[in-house]
Amino acid sequence: MIRPLNQIGKVILVTGASSGIGLATAIFLSQLGARIVLIARSKEALAAALAQLDGTGHRVESFDLSEAEAIPDLLKKLSSELGPISGLAHCAGSQAIRPLRILSTKDVESMFRLNVTAALMLAKGFRQKGVHTPSGAIVLVSSVMGIVGAPGRSAYCASKGALQAMARSLALELAPEGIRVNCVAPGYVRTPMLEQAAAVIGAEAMRRVEEMHPLGFGEARDVAQAIGFLLSDASRWITGSTLAVDGGYTAH
Repeated sequence: MIRPLNQIGKVILVTGASSGIGLATAIFLSQLGARIVLIARSKEALAAALAQLDGTGHRVESFDLSEAEAIPDLLKKLSSELGPISGLAHCAGSQAIRPLRILSTKDVESMFRLNVTAALMLAKGFRQKGVHTPSGAIVLVSSVMGIVGAPGRSAYCASKGALQAMARSLALELAPEGIRVNCVAPGYVRTPMLEQAAAVIGAEAMRRVEEMHPLGFGEARDVAQAIGFLLSDASRWITGSTLAVDGGYTAH
């Protein structure tokens, strides 16, 4: 492993840790020596994820992030039991293809509650006294859809763009407290979420989407490694930034 990414002994919280990018992030960070707090809703999926981690001292926490009001108290409890948290990767998120003609306010509110409101409450919880280490880092998983947009995904694109604006604002607000805040913006990555999208739009449309990535579709670990970099001391002078990890998708 690259020495600057060393996370030995650090406590890092990963949301959406039971599958996809969240699971890959938890695995990668555990390989770097971190103790991981895995957060997701399903106890069974969390148990399966825990079994894939390297090292010991990890913790699973079954929690519904849509219950955003309870998030700061959750982080306070976790830090009191495990010690100060060094990093937070918010990988949980909601995605749905909803053309404007069928988009409802319920769709919009549900997507923003998990993608945006939960992220804000995680940051609020992380910055509490005693919760984070003197130099902490937050990484929010946005999307290329927050940069370029796509038909039928206006609410999703809006929520992911909001994360990037949020990261810039929080970076300025939390810098005096020693907390860095950044985003990663993945392109299309081979995860269960991509499989769901393929089932909706069809194989031919998915082939055209892959052609828009000069390097092809990515793997969840490609994004996990970028998250690991932004959580590590190797990125100590980076905050308020969005790193596109997209195989060249946004280079068009």
